[in-house]
Parts: sequence; structure tokens; C-alpha cells
Amino acid sequence: MTTTRLRRPGANLGRSILRDWRLYVMLILPLAFYIIFCYKPMLGVGIAFTRYNPVGGMWKSKWIGLDNFKFVMKMPDFPIALGNTLLLNFMGLIAGFPIPIILAIMLNEIRSTKVKKVSQTLLYLPHFLSWVIIGGMVLQIFAPTTGVVNATLLKWGWIDKNIPFLTEGWPWRITYTVVGVWQSMGWGTILYLSAITGINMELFEAAKIDGANKLQQIWHVTLPGIRSTIVVLLILNVGQMMNISFDRPYIMGNTRVQNYCDVLSTFVYRAGITNAQFARATAIGLFQSVVGLIMVSSANFVTKRLGEDGIW
Repeated sequence: MTTTRLRRPGANLGRSILRDWRLYVMLILPLAFYIIFCYKPMLGVGIAFTRYNPVGGMWKSKWIGLDNFKFVMKMPDFPIALGNTLLLNFMGLIAGFPIPIILAIMLNEIRSTKVKKVSQTLLYLPHFLSWVIIGGMVLQIFAPTTGVVNATLLKWGWIDKNIPFLTEGWPWRITYTVVGVWQSMGWGTILYLSAITGINMELFEAAKIDGANKLQQIWHVTLPGIRSTIVVLLILNVGQMMNISFDRPYIMGNTRVQNYCDVLSTFVYRAGITNAQFARATAIGLFQSVVGLIMVSSANFVTKRLGEDGIW
């Protein structure tokens, strides 16, 4: 007669920790970072529901429920900032999402290792530039009267008058989108290029034997091989539709295009931070986070319904 020994649920976990204790020690710093700088500050979102008093703190401030949200949404600048945020992010998604995929496929087809490394470096370099530096470059290149682009086009006779890249609504939006795509496309290209290198090379060899040309190999082998990466990045980008960085529109914007460059982040800074209305600023941030979570969840749900792997 044989007896089966029941192991305690934590036995395997304990052995795993003892065996790989060095790896678990390496997790301490990342976990501490997220707990201190990400999760602990989330406790402060409670001030969005109070008439916040910096002297008394959150716990001694009067609870007012959703009054801050109602007040913010009735402000005349809020619909403008919300619409600009959605429009600029949508333009960036439409223009910027396919470009890294195309660049990654093009780089993958380059056979010279030296040329490929140089191209990757040049594409990835703008990602590390500060928006302060990029803003200065944009001003020198696209300025209405002294910009390089307008001066060159006028000299060649392609235009009769200066194009208002930075001083009118739609030209400014297009310039904003193009600059953003240029700055971020290198990061996406590296991600997709890494996914492409993980595709089994035997699939390409089999496609060649079957008589597939380069375009057919890309369509039937490369793109299906990186489909999961495309889906994940698309879901994450959809989830960022309500969020927009502060520095980019603040630096590229000016008073001539105030109604076009004012987004939620600059609206929070102007209406909340500069006026010491921290509760209202927190209310806007919480609104952005909740809507972003809903959009990510919806995109993930639709993706799974279509038979793809989501992010959870």
C-alpha cells in the first residue's frame, strides 16, 4: 500500500525563493519604486472629493463629493482642452502607428549589418532628445518668416507666401503630429524589429521554396509573426487617448494657437496648479485615468472577441 504525501501550498514557493533568492533580491528595488512613487501617491486622489485645505491636509478637508468634477466640467475651457486632447492623440495614432511597423520591416530587409546599426541609431536618437531642444529645432525650421522650410520653398518658387506652420490651427496640428511621429517612431521601430527577429527563419525559407516574393513573405510571414506585438501596442495606444504630455504642447504652442494647443495637461497646470486648486486638478487627473482604463478595457475586450490575444 502506497501513501501520498500532501505538500504544503507554500513549500514549492519557499524552495523557489531559496533556489533563486538572487533574482528575488533584484525585485526589491523595482517593487519599492512602484510602491513609493506610484501606489502610495494614489491615496491622495481622495482630495478630488474634498474642498482641499493644504494646512489641514486631506483628512481634515471638507468632503464635497462630486462637486469638483461638476465645477471643472462646467468650465468653458474644459470642452476645448478635452477635444484638443482627443483630436491630437487620434491624429498621432493614425499617422504614427503604422510608420514604426513599416520602418522595422524595411530595416529587417537590410542585409548590411553596419548600415542597419547606423540606421537604427539615427532613428532611435530623437527619442532621447528633450522637448525643449526639439521645440527650439521646430522654431528654427518651421518659423513663419525665418524658418528654413518657408525660406527654401519661397526660394524655389513652390509657394507664393509663407505657410503658417506654427501660427494657425490646422497647420499647427499637422506640424505637431509630424514632429511627434518623428520623435517617437524610433522607439516603436526597435520593438517591432525585436519581434521580427523572433520569427522562425524556417518560415521564410519555406515561403521562398513555395515561390513567394518579398512582398508576399512580408504579408504572409512577417506581419502574422508580429501580430501579437501590434495588437498589444495598439491597445496601449488606445488607452493613452486621454493622456498627453505637458511639455510637448506647452513648448510648441503659443498665444496665436491657444484654442488648438490647449490640452488637458496644460489645462490642469493653468486652472489647477497655478491657481492652487489642487482638488480640481486631481479631479481632472482622476477623470483622465478612469476614462483611459475604460478605453483600454474596451479595446482589450474587442480584441479578444476578434480572436486575438489581449493584454490580460
